[in-house]
Amino acid sequence: MKKWSVIVVLGAAQFVMVLDGTVMNVSISTVVADLDTTVSALQAAITFYTLTMAAVMLLGAKLGDIWGRRRAFVIGSCVYALGSLTTALSPNIAVLFLGWSIIEGLGAVLVIPAIAALVADNYKGPERITAYAIIGAVSGGAVAVGPLIGGFVTTYFSWRYVFVAEVVIMAVVVIFTRRVSDATPRQSVRIDVPSVLLSAAGLVFVVFGMLQSKTWGWIRPLASPEIGGVEIAPLGVSLTAWFMLVGGLLVWAFVHRQLALVRGGRPPLVHMEMFSLRQLRSGLSVLGLQYTVTAGLFFIVPVYLQMTLGLNALETGVKIFPLSVSLVLLSIIGTRLSKVWSARRIVRVGQLILVFSALLLLGSATEDLRSVLFAIGMFLAGAGLGLLASQLGNVNMSAVSEKESSEVGGLQGVFQNLGSSLGTALIGSILIGALATSFAGGVAASDLPDDAQALISQATEGGVTIVPAASVTEIGQEAGLGADEAETLSTIYSDSQLSSLRVAFFGLTAVSVLALLFSRGIPAEVPVRERAPERAPTAPRRPRGSTLD
Repeated sequence: MKKWSVIVVLGAAQFVMVLDGTVMNVSISTVVADLDTTVSALQAAITFYTLTMAAVMLLGAKLGDIWGRRRAFVIGSCVYALGSLTTALSPNIAVLFLGWSIIEGLGAVLVIPAIAALVADNYKGPERITAYAIIGAVSGGAVAVGPLIGGFVTTYFSWRYVFVAEVVIMAVVVIFTRRVSDATPRQSVRIDVPSVLLSAAGLVFVVFGMLQSKTWGWIRPLASPEIGGVEIAPLGVSLTAWFMLVGGLLVWAFVHRQLALVRGGRPPLVHMEMFSLRQLRSGLSVLGLQYTVTAGLFFIVPVYLQMTLGLNALETGVKIFPLSVSLVLLSIIGTRLSKVWSARRIVRVGQLILVFSALLLLGSATEDLRSVLFAIGMFLAGAGLGLLASQLGNVNMSAVSEKESSEVGGLQGVFQNLGSSLGTALIGSILIGALATSFAGGVAASDLPDDAQALISQATEGGVTIVPAASVTEIGQEAGLGADEAETLSTIYSDSQLSSLRVAFFGLTAVSVLALLFSRGIPAEVPVRERAPERAPTAPRRPRGSTLD
């Protein structure tokens, strides 16, 4: 590659975008204690960080076309740095939610599509494929070192310093952005505000409903909110189902709005006809499900390691490290394999490895998660994700022309972050919901006296909160239980946490199997290696002084 400075600048921004989520996940217990909040509240913050990006990513891509991709990249980087600074200084979960989930998310919606588009602007042919592979490897590297960086800094200093470092990195990125060329002319288009509102509201309703399923229930109402003592459950159905239904209708209205705009000769927020491209449709679907698995795994495993086993942030990062190493390693190997294997073959191999790893993790769910089987399962999960990461970016971007690269970059951001928010919301809610069900069943089947069971049932009527397992005995005694009863309660709670982890691993297995159905449109052509042109035969040189016969 000739222009390494460009990929270094864009890669640094990509590194920060990916690093953020992994740092917060391994620091869950520390942040919960530092801000005096709950795991559920932090789950909501993690979910809305990626949901904000998914909901407004299409607008960010369109603004990049209007402002210019490099200008959008600079503005987004500045907004992101402001959000990182707000997060670093946050005194409570509300300010963290504002700085991290909202402001950083809004900055990222300008940066992420611009990265994909600027790569297309600055590189051509084989160099472009290499550049996209490097960006994918950088993402994998951030996933790899993120848990260790976050774990080390959180354990020995403070999680806040990670966000301070992000401010510094983004400032350096802005300074060197002038090395990145922006050859694509700016577009003079009108942004359709109703389209922005429909897409954002639709995604928020779907994901928020899914996030609240652990409390409200999926169909049958559990602990529904009340107004004036009246439970809010229209027609006896949980608000979760209603939120998801309304969200689906809003997304449907968004799609029809785009088609109507095109028919009327007005520019849509996204050209829906691009989804008729089988390659793009498959690539985006597999990408979204890949991030669903990744985000779900990066939420439920740290929660169990920290809240049940009592590991600190650094120890959690070390336990996740096998996944991180294999993800980077297989991203590199996948790029090399793409010279001799088709993209579909590499993706399918990655998906099958991911399914097998999910089954291994399900089988390794023991009380301490210290078995070799767990380490192998994490390593193979990273291997499968690495193979997918090495292919999907180029599969999506090569499905369209350079003119549409910014829009596809935005769609990639939507599916990537929607997958992440769904993974945290869905798999996290399965974990917490299963904990409540298992705990209630464990208490009912225990030898605890009726008055103790009634006391516990009353205390957990609104759901079971994830707390450190070691603190349950003390919590039980403070609630009025005897020492033996509190110890029994602690055992039931630990068993329930393990049971809920197994249910969550099964959910990841189901998502991994589902992803196999969407990879049929990935290109199956094996790359043709260009042969060097044969040189024309030349007459042998005669020795100097020779004579013709």
